Amino acid sequence: MLQSKLFTKIERSFPKDEESLNAKLLERGGLVYKNSAGVYSYLPLGWRVIRKISDIIREEMDAIGGQEMFMATLHDKHYLKATGRWDVDVVFKVSEGKNKEPSFNISWTHEEIIAEIAKKYVSSYRDLPFAAYQIQTKFRREPRAKSGLLRGREFLMKDLYSFHASNEDMLRYYDEVAKAYKKVFERCGLKAFYTLAAGGDFTASNTHEFQVASEIGEDTIFACRACMYAENNEVSKLSAEGGSASRSGSKNPSGSRTTGGKDSNKCPKCSAKISEMKSIEVGNIFPLGTKYSEAFDLSFLDKEGNKKLVVMGSYGIGISRLMATAVEIHHDDNGIIWPESLAPFRVHLLELGDVSAKDIYADLQKRNIEVLYDDREVSPGGKLVEADLLGIPFRAVISKKTGDKVEVKRRNEKEAKLMEKDEFISLITNN
Repeated sequence: MLQSKLFTKIERSFPKDEESLNAKLLERGGLVYKNSAGVYSYLPLGWRVIRKISDIIREEMDAIGGQEMFMATLHDKHYLKATGRWDVDVVFKVSEGKNKEPSFNISWTHEEIIAEIAKKYVSSYRDLPFAAYQIQTKFRREPRAKSGLLRGREFLMKDLYSFHASNEDMLRYYDEVAKAYKKVFERCGLKAFYTLAAGGDFTASNTHEFQVASEIGEDTIFACRACMYAENNEVSKLSAEGGSASRSGSKNPSGSRTTGGKDSNKCPKCSAKISEMKSIEVGNIFPLGTKYSEAFDLSFLDKEGNKKLVVMGSYGIGISRLMATAVEIHHDDNGIIWPESLAPFRVHLLELGDVSAKDIYADLQKRNIEVLYDDREVSPGGKLVEADLLGIPFRAVISKKTGDKVEVKRRNEKEAKLMEKDEFISLITNN
């Protein structure tokens, strides 16, 4: 793409009304536009990142049998009333007219909706198991919308729901989803801890979160870096070695916390050292049991003809939050450093001064390489600063100084290299 044709522009300075680094970098770089607190529009560069995250998720969900669909955004109140969630604080409610009581809510989550849909199509054990997912906008009344895209009032999310004849089958699929989620986060350039957590408004059972260590995170976890197991502070009986103990568990005479006589400073999975850290939740998985099946009489006949309730699981990934987390984790003083799998383009091609990079641009396009070609009449220094801010993995510079060669610099490295054009093309196409 020609950068001169990109309708968004890079700002000279960071937005003054933002506190979070992810919002500062994404807004200044022209990837998102802030409409109001916690509400953002995704501009062309930002939407390319969102699409790449979504495609990775789709590939991994399809690989475990997920079927993509798209559910309604406006929900009649009977759905949340049926499960006692109509009065949850975060729900946005809508009335049909002036002075009328709210009769709808805007999608906060879809457990109730999918349970009622499934009821129409499930009658026998032969109809189970199956899993369906969607990528959709969610809305929550968020009083603390000060973390950029990490905590929004409107945000993008992937939610997967699974339906089973038994709890054992649900737990088998639960583990399969956990492995798929691990692949998603690894492909997105993030190291996520598999974290024991509470069920919140979704279930009374313990659940699991996927947490990325970050000082700006709102959660506290006790984590093992050796095997990537962790426990959320809200449910943990672990404590960090030489650090403060969690709120759970009982104190022994020395003042540290213990669990059933075990050393709570050691990982229960591999016995390595436990560390306390702040973290960002990027995904979660919930064993729902029959809570929603009971509310909507979602049942089936087993092989013996007995009526049984369907067992459900729910699994979410915050897509916009994942993009923001990638920015929080992968950046330096000059700007974003996108993981190659998420970058809006693979190559940022800059022509500096009175030269043209059209030939190499055409060559890269012919090879289906995603290129942002900075053909603008902007100072060389300005182009270089903006390239660092946008964080595209490879910067290729053509100038009088480079002559017949190309100056190539990876965004995550300090030194640039002069290469023959053929060598550069080979690097990009084979890497």
